[in-house]
Amino acid sequence: QHYFIQSNLSMGRKRKKTNIPDPGELKTVSKTFARGTPQDLKSIQDKKLKREMMVQEKKNAQAIKSAALKQLLMPEERGCLEAEEGERTLKFKQSDIVKHVDVASARKHFSLALPHHGPYKCAYSRNGRKLLIGGQKGHVATFDWQNGQLGCEFHVKESIRDAVWLHNRDYIAVAQKKYAYIYDSTGTELHRLQNHLHPVHLDYLPYHWLLVSTGATGFLKYTDVSVGKLVVELKTRLGQPHSMTHNPWNSVVHLGHSNGTVTMWSPTMKDPLVKMLCHHGPVTAAAVDSTGRHMVTCGMDKQLKVWDVRTYKESLSYFSHRPGSHLAISQTGLLAVSMGGQVQVWKDAFKVKQKAPYMTHLVEGAVIDGLDFANFEDVLGLGHSKGFTSLLIPGAGEANFDALELNPFENKRQKQETEVKMLLNKIPAELISLEAESIHQIKEEVEEKPLDDKELLLKFKMKGRNSAKKRFLRREKHIHDERRQKIRAAMDSTRTEEGETDQPRTILDRFKSKET
Repeated sequence: QHYFIQSNLSMGRKRKKTNIPDPGELKTVSKTFARGTPQDLKSIQDKKLKREMMVQEKKNAQAIKSAALKQLLMPEERGCLEAEEGERTLKFKQSDIVKHVDVASARKHFSLALPHHGPYKCAYSRNGRKLLIGGQKGHVATFDWQNGQLGCEFHVKESIRDAVWLHNRDYIAVAQKKYAYIYDSTGTELHRLQNHLHPVHLDYLPYHWLLVSTGATGFLKYTDVSVGKLVVELKTRLGQPHSMTHNPWNSVVHLGHSNGTVTMWSPTMKDPLVKMLCHHGPVTAAAVDSTGRHMVTCGMDKQLKVWDVRTYKESLSYFSHRPGSHLAISQTGLLAVSMGGQVQVWKDAFKVKQKAPYMTHLVEGAVIDGLDFANFEDVLGLGHSKGFTSLLIPGAGEANFDALELNPFENKRQKQETEVKMLLNKIPAELISLEAESIHQIKEEVEEKPLDDKELLLKFKMKGRNSAKKRFLRREKHIHDERRQKIRAAMDSTRTEEGETDQPRTILDRFKSKET
Protein backbone atom coordinates (compact mmCIF):
# COMPACT_ATOMS: atom_id res chain seq x y z
CA GLN A 1 0.00 0.00 0.00
CA HIS A 2 2.90 2.35 0.75
CA TYR A 3 4.47 1.63 -2.67
CA PHE A 4 1.08 2.30 -4.33
CA ILE A 5 0.90 5.79 -2.78
CA GLN A 6 4.51 6.61 -3.71
CA SER A 7 4.01 5.63 -7.33
CA ASN A 8 0.93 7.79 -7.67
CA LEU A 9 2.71 10.82 -6.20
CA SER A 10 5.68 10.40 -8.55
CA MET A 11 3.41 10.30 -11.59
CA GLY A 12 1.59 13.48 -10.47
CA ARG A 13 -1.84 11.84 -10.23
CA LYS A 14 -4.26 12.14 -7.35
CA ARG A 15 -6.08 8.91 -6.85
CA LYS A 16 -8.19 7.72 -3.94
CA LYS A 17 -7.91 4.09 -3.15
CA THR A 18 -11.29 2.80 -1.98
CA ASN A 19 -11.92 -0.47 -0.20
CA ILE A 20 -14.36 -2.26 -2.49
CA PRO A 21 -16.09 -5.12 -0.61
CA ASP A 22 -16.17 -8.60 -2.02
CA PRO A 23 -19.42 -9.16 -4.01
CA GLY A 24 -19.87 -12.59 -2.46
CA GLU A 25 -19.49 -11.25 1.07
CA LEU A 26 -21.83 -8.37 0.29
CA LYS A 27 -24.46 -10.81 -0.99
CA THR A 28 -24.33 -12.95 2.14
CA VAL A 29 -24.60 -9.92 4.42
CA SER A 30 -27.53 -8.56 2.39
CA LYS A 31 -29.55 -11.69 3.13
CA THR A 32 -29.61 -10.85 6.84
CA PHE A 33 -31.27 -7.47 6.12
CA ALA A 34 -33.84 -8.77 3.63
CA ARG A 35 -37.46 -8.63 4.80
CA GLY A 36 -39.66 -11.12 3.00
CA THR A 37 -39.56 -12.13 -0.67
CA PRO A 38 -39.72 -9.71 -3.62
CA GLN A 39 -43.10 -9.14 -5.24
CA ASP A 40 -44.00 -10.85 -8.53
CA LEU A 41 -44.54 -7.80 -10.74
CA LYS A 42 -45.41 -9.80 -13.87
CA SER A 43 -48.72 -10.94 -12.43
CA ILE A 44 -49.92 -7.35 -11.79
CA GLN A 45 -52.23 -6.11 -14.55
CA ASP A 46 -52.79 -2.55 -13.35
CA LYS A 47 -50.09 -0.36 -14.88
CA LYS A 48 -50.24 2.33 -12.21
CA LEU A 49 -49.98 -0.18 -9.38
CA LYS A 50 -47.19 -2.02 -11.17
CA ARG A 51 -45.18 1.20 -11.57
CA GLU A 52 -45.61 2.05 -7.87
CA MET A 53 -44.53 -1.44 -6.84
CA MET A 54 -41.44 -1.22 -9.04
CA VAL A 55 -40.40 2.04 -7.36
CA GLN A 56 -40.97 0.50 -3.93
CA GLU A 57 -38.91 -2.60 -4.77
CA LYS A 58 -36.02 -0.41 -5.97
CA LYS A 59 -36.09 1.55 -2.72
CA ASN A 60 -36.08 -1.67 -0.68
CA ALA A 61 -33.13 -3.06 -2.63
CA GLN A 62 -31.20 0.18 -2.17
CA ALA A 63 -31.91 0.21 1.56
CA ILE A 64 -30.76 -3.40 1.96
CA LYS A 65 -27.55 -2.69 0.03
CA SER A 66 -26.71 0.43 2.07
CA ALA A 67 -27.36 -1.44 5.34
CA ALA A 68 -25.11 -4.28 4.21
CA LEU A 69 -22.30 -1.87 3.28
CA LYS A 70 -22.52 -0.21 6.70
CA GLN A 71 -22.48 -3.60 8.37
CA LEU A 72 -19.19 -4.45 6.64
CA LEU A 73 -17.65 -1.26 8.05
CA MET A 74 -18.50 -2.21 11.65
CA PRO A 75 -15.19 -3.01 13.37
CA GLU A 76 -16.58 -5.01 16.30
CA GLU A 77 -18.76 -8.08 16.50
CA ARG A 78 -21.31 -8.98 19.13
CA GLY A 79 -20.28 -11.62 21.65
CA CYS A 80 -22.21 -14.58 22.94
CA LEU A 81 -21.96 -17.54 25.28
CA GLU A 82 -21.81 -20.94 23.61
CA ALA A 83 -21.93 -24.34 25.29
CA GLU A 84 -20.47 -27.61 24.13
CA GLU A 85 -22.47 -30.77 23.55
CA GLY A 86 -24.15 -31.98 26.70
CA GLU A 87 -23.82 -28.60 28.45
CA ARG A 88 -26.11 -25.63 28.84
CA THR A 89 -25.29 -21.98 29.29
CA LEU A 90 -27.80 -21.98 32.11
CA LYS A 91 -25.31 -23.80 34.32
CA PHE A 92 -22.43 -21.35 33.80
CA LYS A 93 -21.57 -19.30 36.89
CA GLN A 94 -20.06 -15.85 37.11
CA SER A 95 -16.88 -17.26 38.61
CA ASP A 96 -16.38 -19.51 35.57
CA ILE A 97 -16.89 -16.63 33.14
CA VAL A 98 -14.45 -14.38 35.00
CA LYS A 99 -11.71 -17.02 34.76
CA HIS A 100 -11.95 -17.24 30.97
CA VAL A 101 -12.14 -13.56 30.00
CA ASP A 102 -9.46 -10.89 29.78
CA VAL A 103 -8.46 -8.74 32.73
CA ALA A 104 -10.39 -5.66 31.56
CA SER A 105 -13.63 -7.64 31.27
CA ALA A 106 -13.06 -9.46 34.56
CA ARG A 107 -12.89 -6.12 36.40
CA LYS A 108 -16.45 -5.37 35.31
CA HIS A 109 -17.76 -8.04 37.67
CA PHE A 110 -17.84 -6.69 41.20
CA SER A 111 -20.08 -6.34 44.26
CA LEU A 112 -20.66 -3.52 46.73
CA ALA A 113 -21.57 -4.57 50.26
CA LEU A 114 -24.05 -1.96 51.55
CA PRO A 115 -26.35 -3.86 53.91
CA HIS A 116 -27.41 -0.92 56.10
CA HIS A 117 -29.10 1.34 53.53
CA GLY A 118 -30.78 -1.10 51.11
CA PRO A 119 -32.60 -2.25 49.14
CA TYR A 120 -31.05 -0.26 46.29
CA LYS A 121 -32.32 1.11 42.98
CA CYS A 122 -29.75 1.28 40.18
CA ALA A 123 -29.56 3.11 36.85
CA TYR A 124 -26.83 3.48 34.22
CA SER A 125 -26.39 6.67 32.19
CA ARG A 126 -27.42 6.64 28.54
CA ASN A 127 -23.83 6.16 27.32
CA GLY A 128 -23.26 3.37 29.86
CA ARG A 129 -20.38 5.12 31.59
CA LYS A 130 -21.86 6.31 34.90
CA LEU A 131 -23.78 4.40 37.56
CA LEU A 132 -26.40 5.77 39.97
CA ILE A 133 -27.52 3.87 43.08
CA GLY A 134 -30.15 4.95 45.58
CA GLY A 135 -30.89 3.15 48.83
CA GLN A 136 -34.34 3.05 50.33
CA LYS A 137 -33.05 4.53 53.60
CA GLY A 138 -31.60 7.65 51.96
CA HIS A 139 -28.15 6.81 50.56
CA VAL A 140 -27.37 8.19 47.06
CA ALA A 141 -24.11 7.77 45.13
CA THR A 142 -22.85 8.24 41.56
CA PHE A 143 -19.53 6.99 40.19
CA ASP A 144 -17.69 5.84 37.10
CA TRP A 145 -18.05 2.09 37.56
CA GLN A 146 -15.29 1.18 35.07
CA ASN A 147 -12.41 2.98 36.78
CA GLY A 148 -13.97 3.27 40.24
CA GLN A 149 -13.93 7.08 40.37
CA LEU A 150 -16.54 8.44 42.78
CA GLY A 151 -18.70 11.29 41.51
CA CYS A 152 -20.75 12.24 44.59
CA GLU A 153 -22.16 10.57 47.67
CA PHE A 154 -24.67 11.97 50.16
CA HIS A 155 -27.53 11.04 52.48
CA VAL A 156 -30.95 12.69 52.18
CA LYS A 157 -32.13 11.49 55.64
CA GLU A 158 -35.47 10.22 54.34
CA SER A 159 -36.73 7.30 52.30
CA ILE A 160 -35.96 7.04 48.57
CA ARG A 161 -38.32 5.28 46.16
CA ASP A 162 -36.64 5.80 42.77
CA ALA A 163 -33.73 7.60 41.07
CA VAL A 164 -32.98 8.34 37.40
CA TRP A 165 -30.41 10.17 35.27
CA LEU A 166 -31.44 13.27 33.36
CA HIS A 167 -30.07 14.50 30.00
CA ASN A 168 -26.38 13.99 30.92
CA ARG A 169 -24.11 12.75 33.70
CA ASP A 170 -24.29 16.03 35.67
CA TYR A 171 -27.92 15.87 36.83
CA ILE A 172 -30.01 13.24 38.61
CA ALA A 173 -33.61 13.14 39.84
CA VAL A 174 -34.53 11.39 43.09
CA ALA A 175 -38.04 10.46 44.26
CA GLN A 176 -38.03 11.00 48.01
CA LYS A 177 -40.67 10.65 50.70
CA LYS A 178 -42.78 13.73 49.88
CA TYR A 179 -41.30 15.45 46.82
CA ALA A 180 -39.02 14.82 43.86
CA TYR A 181 -35.61 16.55 43.91
CA ILE A 182 -32.95 17.35 41.31
CA TYR A 183 -29.23 17.21 42.26
CA ASP A 184 -26.07 18.05 40.34
CA SER A 185 -22.81 16.07 40.01
CA THR A 186 -21.54 17.32 43.38
CA GLY A 187 -24.67 16.34 45.32
CA THR A 188 -26.01 19.88 45.64
CA GLU A 189 -29.79 20.23 45.69
CA LEU A 190 -30.87 22.35 42.71
CA HIS A 191 -34.66 22.06 42.64
CA ARG A 192 -37.49 20.74 44.73
CA LEU A 193 -40.42 19.73 42.55
CA GLN A 194 -43.37 20.44 44.84
CA ASN A 195 -45.90 19.46 42.17
CA HIS A 196 -44.63 15.87 42.30
CA LEU A 197 -46.26 14.79 45.56
CA HIS A 198 -45.36 11.41 47.08
CA PRO A 199 -43.62 10.08 43.93
CA VAL A 200 -43.07 6.33 43.62
CA HIS A 201 -41.80 5.91 40.03
CA LEU A 202 -39.63 8.23 37.93
CA ASP A 203 -38.76 8.14 34.25
CA TYR A 204 -37.04 10.49 31.82
CA LEU A 205 -37.80 11.07 28.12
CA PRO A 206 -34.44 12.26 26.66
CA TYR A 207 -35.65 13.57 23.30
CA HIS A 208 -38.43 15.66 24.88
CA TRP A 209 -36.58 16.75 28.05
CA LEU A 210 -39.51 15.54 30.16
CA LEU A 211 -39.34 14.14 33.67
CA VAL A 212 -42.31 11.84 34.31
CA SER A 213 -43.49 10.75 37.73
CA THR A 214 -46.39 8.86 39.27
CA GLY A 215 -47.14 8.15 42.88
CA ALA A 216 -49.64 7.42 45.62
CA THR A 217 -52.04 10.14 44.44
CA GLY A 218 -52.64 8.34 41.14
CA PHE A 219 -51.57 11.32 39.00
CA LEU A 220 -49.19 11.11 36.05
CA LYS A 221 -47.14 14.33 35.86
CA TYR A 222 -44.86 15.67 33.11
CA THR A 223 -42.26 18.36 33.86
CA ASP A 224 -40.14 20.08 31.22
CA VAL A 225 -36.60 20.03 32.65
CA SER A 226 -35.27 22.60 30.16
CA VAL A 227 -37.56 25.37 31.47
CA GLY A 228 -38.59 23.90 34.83
CA LYS A 229 -42.35 24.06 34.25
CA LEU A 230 -45.07 21.51 34.80
CA VAL A 231 -46.47 20.51 31.41
CA VAL A 232 -49.58 18.56 32.43
CA GLU A 233 -51.15 16.51 35.20
CA LEU A 234 -53.16 13.46 34.18
CA LYS A 235 -55.49 11.64 36.54
CA THR A 236 -55.28 7.89 35.91
CA ARG A 237 -58.38 7.05 38.06
CA LEU A 238 -56.83 3.62 38.75
CA GLY A 239 -54.98 4.29 41.98
CA GLN A 240 -51.25 4.06 42.54
CA PRO A 241 -49.52 2.33 39.58
CA HIS A 242 -47.37 -0.69 40.36
CA SER A 243 -44.93 -0.12 37.48
CA MET A 244 -43.97 2.52 34.91
CA THR A 245 -41.85 2.53 31.77
CA HIS A 246 -41.84 4.25 28.38
CA ASN A 247 -41.59 3.18 24.78
CA PRO A 248 -38.21 4.35 23.36
CA TRP A 249 -39.69 4.49 19.87
CA ASN A 250 -42.53 6.98 20.44
CA SER A 251 -42.04 8.09 24.11
CA VAL A 252 -45.49 6.86 25.16
CA VAL A 253 -45.60 6.08 28.90
CA HIS A 254 -46.83 2.61 29.98
CA LEU A 255 -48.38 2.18 33.43
CA GLY A 256 -49.15 -1.15 35.11
CA HIS A 257 -52.10 -1.11 37.54
CA SER A 258 -53.48 -3.29 40.31
CA ASN A 259 -56.46 -4.50 38.25
CA GLY A 260 -54.18 -6.21 35.69
CA THR A 261 -54.38 -3.52 33.01
CA VAL A 262 -51.62 -1.61 31.24
CA THR A 263 -52.47 1.90 30.07
CA MET A 264 -50.55 4.00 27.54
CA TRP A 265 -50.42 7.76 28.04
CA SER A 266 -49.54 10.88 26.10
CA PRO A 267 -49.40 14.43 27.56
CA THR A 268 -51.85 15.64 24.93
CA MET A 269 -54.73 13.37 26.00
CA LYS A 270 -56.61 13.29 29.30
CA ASP A 271 -57.64 9.66 28.79
CA PRO A 272 -55.28 6.75 28.06
CA LEU A 273 -54.47 6.11 24.41
CA VAL A 274 -54.70 2.34 24.89
CA LYS A 275 -55.97 0.23 27.77
CA MET A 276 -55.00 -3.46 27.72
CA LEU A 277 -55.99 -6.25 30.10
CA CYS A 278 -52.73 -8.17 30.51
CA HIS A 279 -52.96 -10.18 33.75
CA HIS A 280 -55.47 -11.54 36.26
CA GLY A 281 -53.77 -9.60 39.04
CA PRO A 282 -51.54 -6.55 39.63
CA VAL A 283 -48.96 -5.83 36.93
CA THR A 284 -45.69 -5.82 38.88
CA ALA A 285 -43.34 -4.79 36.04
CA ALA A 286 -43.35 -3.77 32.37
CA ALA A 287 -40.63 -3.13 29.77
CA VAL A 288 -40.47 -2.22 26.06
CA ASP A 289 -37.61 -3.10 23.71
CA SER A 290 -35.60 -0.51 21.78
CA THR A 291 -37.54 -1.10 18.53
CA GLY A 292 -40.86 -0.31 20.22
CA ARG A 293 -42.51 -3.45 18.85
CA HIS A 294 -42.59 -5.75 21.87
CA MET A 295 -43.80 -5.11 25.39
CA VAL A 296 -43.09 -7.54 28.24
CA THR A 297 -45.21 -7.65 31.39
CA CYS A 298 -45.20 -9.80 34.52
CA GLY A 299 -47.86 -9.98 37.20
CA MET A 300 -48.88 -11.59 40.44
CA ASP A 301 -50.47 -14.47 38.51
CA LYS A 302 -46.92 -15.88 37.99
CA GLN A 303 -46.98 -15.25 34.25
CA LEU A 304 -44.56 -13.45 31.95
CA LYS A 305 -46.20 -12.28 28.73
CA VAL A 306 -44.82 -10.81 25.51
CA TRP A 307 -47.15 -8.45 23.64
CA ASP A 308 -47.02 -7.09 20.11
CA VAL A 309 -47.49 -3.33 20.53
CA ARG A 310 -48.52 -2.93 16.89
CA THR A 311 -51.54 -5.24 17.19
CA TYR A 312 -52.00 -5.17 21.01
CA LYS A 313 -52.15 -8.97 21.07
CA GLU A 314 -50.29 -11.55 23.11
CA SER A 315 -47.53 -13.30 21.18
CA LEU A 316 -45.82 -15.47 23.84
CA SER A 317 -46.30 -16.35 27.50
CA TYR A 318 -44.09 -17.98 30.13
CA PHE A 319 -44.88 -19.41 33.57
CA SER A 320 -42.63 -19.03 36.61
CA HIS A 321 -42.52 -20.56 40.08
CA ARG A 322 -42.99 -17.11 41.66
CA PRO A 323 -44.11 -13.68 40.45
CA GLY A 324 -41.56 -11.46 38.70
CA SER A 325 -40.76 -8.14 40.33
CA HIS A 326 -38.56 -6.24 37.83
CA LEU A 327 -37.79 -6.37 34.09
CA ALA A 328 -34.97 -5.00 31.91
CA ILE A 329 -34.24 -5.32 28.17
CA SER A 330 -30.76 -4.85 26.70
CA GLN A 331 -29.80 -3.21 23.40
CA THR A 332 -29.52 -6.61 21.72
CA GLY A 333 -32.87 -7.90 22.99
CA LEU A 334 -31.84 -9.92 26.06
CA LEU A 335 -34.56 -9.98 28.71
CA ALA A 336 -33.73 -9.95 32.44
CA VAL A 337 -36.36 -10.95 35.00
CA SER A 338 -35.93 -10.79 38.78
CA MET A 339 -37.88 -13.04 41.16
CA GLY A 340 -36.96 -12.50 44.78
CA GLY A 341 -33.20 -13.02 45.00
CA GLN A 342 -32.85 -14.73 41.60
CA VAL A 343 -32.43 -13.13 38.20
CA GLN A 344 -32.96 -14.91 34.86
CA VAL A 345 -31.71 -13.70 31.48
CA TRP A 346 -33.59 -14.92 28.40
CA LYS A 347 -32.25 -14.86 24.85
CA ASP A 348 -34.51 -14.52 21.76
CA ALA A 349 -37.54 -14.50 24.06
CA PHE A 350 -39.52 -12.31 21.63
CA LYS A 351 -39.11 -14.49 18.54
CA VAL A 352 -39.64 -18.11 19.63
CA LYS A 353 -40.80 -19.50 22.94
CA GLN A 354 -37.69 -20.65 24.81
CA LYS A 355 -37.55 -23.75 27.00
CA ALA A 356 -34.85 -22.52 29.39
CA PRO A 357 -33.22 -19.18 30.22
CA TYR A 358 -29.89 -18.07 28.77
CA MET A 359 -28.25 -17.39 32.16
CA THR A 360 -29.25 -17.29 35.84
CA HIS A 361 -27.77 -15.83 39.00
CA LEU A 362 -28.77 -16.04 42.67
CA VAL A 363 -28.01 -13.39 45.28
CA GLU A 364 -28.14 -15.42 48.46
CA GLY A 365 -30.13 -13.96 51.33
CA ALA A 366 -31.17 -10.82 49.42
CA VAL A 367 -34.14 -9.44 47.51
CA ILE A 368 -33.51 -7.74 44.16
CA ASP A 369 -35.09 -4.28 43.90
CA GLY A 370 -33.49 -2.88 40.72
CA LEU A 371 -32.35 -4.08 37.27
CA ASP A 372 -30.60 -2.23 34.47
CA PHE A 373 -28.37 -3.09 31.50
CA ALA A 374 -25.34 -0.91 30.71
CA ASN A 375 -25.39 0.35 27.12
CA PHE A 376 -22.47 -0.77 24.91
CA GLU A 377 -21.29 -3.16 27.65
CA ASP A 378 -22.04 -6.81 28.43
CA VAL A 379 -23.01 -5.89 31.97
CA LEU A 380 -26.19 -6.23 34.03
CA GLY A 381 -26.54 -4.26 37.27
CA LEU A 382 -28.48 -5.64 40.24
CA GLY A 383 -29.62 -3.49 43.15
CA HIS A 384 -30.64 -5.60 46.14
CA SER A 385 -31.03 -5.45 49.91
CA LYS A 386 -27.33 -6.19 50.49
CA GLY A 387 -25.95 -3.60 48.07
CA PHE A 388 -25.10 -3.74 44.37
CA THR A 389 -23.77 -6.47 42.06
CA SER A 390 -22.46 -6.19 38.50
CA LEU A 391 -22.85 -9.32 36.34
CA LEU A 392 -21.16 -10.27 33.07
CA ILE A 393 -23.75 -11.15 30.41
CA PRO A 394 -22.03 -11.94 27.07
CA GLY A 395 -23.88 -10.44 24.12
CA ALA A 396 -25.94 -7.93 26.11
CA GLY A 397 -24.44 -4.69 24.78
CA GLU A 398 -24.19 -3.26 21.30
CA ALA A 399 -20.68 -3.72 19.93
CA ASN A 400 -20.57 -0.49 17.88
CA PHE A 401 -21.72 2.97 18.89
CA ASP A 402 -22.60 6.17 17.08
CA ALA A 403 -20.48 8.94 18.59
CA LEU A 404 -22.92 11.60 17.35
CA GLU A 405 -25.75 9.99 19.31
CA LEU A 406 -24.14 8.40 22.40
CA ASN A 407 -20.41 8.47 23.03
CA PRO A 408 -19.07 6.43 25.99
CA PHE A 409 -15.65 8.16 25.68
CA GLU A 410 -16.82 11.77 25.42
CA ASN A 411 -14.79 14.52 27.05
CA LYS A 412 -16.01 17.72 28.65
CA ARG A 413 -16.12 19.70 25.40
CA GLN A 414 -18.03 16.98 23.57
CA LYS A 415 -20.50 16.73 26.45
CA GLN A 416 -21.23 20.45 26.22
CA GLU A 417 -21.73 20.30 22.46
CA THR A 418 -24.02 17.30 22.80
CA GLU A 419 -26.13 19.12 25.38
CA VAL A 420 -26.55 22.13 23.09
CA LYS A 421 -27.50 19.96 20.12
CA MET A 422 -30.04 18.02 22.17
CA LEU A 423 -31.61 21.27 23.32
CA LEU A 424 -31.82 22.59 19.76
CA ASN A 425 -33.32 19.30 18.54
CA LYS A 426 -35.81 19.08 21.40
CA ILE A 427 -39.16 17.62 20.33
CA PRO A 428 -42.25 19.34 21.78
CA ALA A 429 -44.43 17.34 24.13
CA GLU A 430 -47.44 17.86 21.85
CA LEU A 431 -45.91 15.54 19.24
CA ILE A 432 -45.93 12.44 21.48
CA SER A 433 -48.34 9.94 19.93
CA LEU A 434 -48.63 6.27 19.07
CA GLU A 435 -47.61 6.95 15.46
CA ALA A 436 -44.06 8.27 15.74
CA GLU A 437 -43.69 8.54 11.96
CA SER A 438 -46.49 11.11 11.75
CA ILE A 439 -43.91 13.81 12.64
CA HIS A 440 -42.31 13.47 9.20
CA GLN A 441 -45.61 13.76 7.35
CA ILE A 442 -47.13 17.00 6.05
CA LYS A 443 -50.84 17.52 6.39
CA GLU A 444 -52.35 18.48 3.05
CA GLU A 445 -55.04 21.13 3.27
CA VAL A 446 -57.95 20.45 0.93
CA GLU A 447 -59.78 23.50 -0.37
CA GLU A 448 -63.57 23.31 -0.07
CA LYS A 449 -65.24 24.05 -3.41
CA PRO A 450 -68.61 25.84 -3.39
CA LEU A 451 -71.52 23.67 -4.52
CA ASP A 452 -73.35 24.40 -7.77
CA ASP A 453 -77.09 24.95 -8.01
CA LYS A 454 -77.59 21.52 -9.51
CA GLU A 455 -75.67 19.87 -6.66
CA LEU A 456 -77.76 21.74 -4.10
CA LEU A 457 -81.00 20.53 -5.72
CA LEU A 458 -79.92 16.90 -5.60
CA LYS A 459 -81.60 14.91 -2.85
CA PHE A 460 -79.60 11.97 -1.59
CA LYS A 461 -81.57 9.01 -0.34
CA MET A 462 -80.68 8.28 3.29
CA LYS A 463 -79.90 4.76 4.42
CA GLY A 464 -82.92 2.92 5.77
CA ARG A 465 -85.45 5.48 4.54
CA ASN A 466 -87.55 2.98 2.64
CA SER A 467 -87.62 0.28 5.31
CA ALA A 468 -90.86 -1.38 6.42
CA LYS A 469 -90.90 0.53 9.68
CA LYS A 470 -90.44 3.89 7.98
CA ARG A 471 -93.25 3.14 5.51
CA PHE A 472 -95.58 2.16 8.36
CA LEU A 473 -94.84 5.37 10.28
CA ARG A 474 -95.38 7.52 7.21
CA ARG A 475 -98.75 5.85 6.55
CA GLU A 476 -99.84 6.34 10.18
CA LYS A 477 -98.83 9.97 10.06
CA HIS A 478 -100.87 10.48 6.89
CA ILE A 479 -103.95 8.91 8.51
CA HIS A 480 -103.60 11.06 11.62
CA ASP A 481 -103.31 14.19 9.47
CA GLU A 482 -106.57 13.34 7.67
CA ARG A 483 -108.39 12.79 10.97
CA ARG A 484 -107.05 16.06 12.35
CA GLN A 485 -108.32 17.97 9.30
CA LYS A 486 -111.81 16.43 9.60
CA ILE A 487 -112.06 17.32 13.32
CA ARG A 488 -110.90 20.86 12.66
CA ALA A 489 -113.47 21.32 9.86
CA ALA A 490 -116.27 20.04 12.15
CA MET A 491 -115.27 22.49 14.91
CA ASP A 492 -115.26 25.41 12.47
CA SER A 493 -118.76 24.49 11.22
CA THR A 494 -120.17 24.39 14.78
CA ARG A 495 -118.69 27.80 15.51
CA THR A 496 -120.31 29.36 12.44
CA GLU A 497 -123.71 27.87 13.36
CA GLU A 498 -123.49 29.34 16.89
CA GLY A 499 -122.63 32.76 15.43
CA GLU A 500 -119.12 32.95 16.73
CA THR A 501 -116.75 35.27 14.93
CA ASP A 502 -113.14 34.83 14.18
CA GLN A 503 -112.22 37.69 16.50
CA PRO A 504 -109.92 36.70 19.33
CA ARG A 505 -111.56 36.16 22.75
CA THR A 506 -110.50 38.13 25.83
CA ILE A 507 -110.71 37.43 29.53
CA LEU A 508 -113.70 39.83 29.92
CA ASP A 509 -115.88 37.89 27.48
CA ARG A 510 -117.04 35.66 30.32
CA PHE A 511 -119.12 38.53 31.78
CA LYS A 512 -121.11 39.08 28.57
CA SER A 513 -124.67 37.80 28.45
CA LYS A 514 -125.39 34.84 26.22
CA GLU A 515 -128.25 36.66 24.50
CA THR A 516 -125.99 39.39 23.23
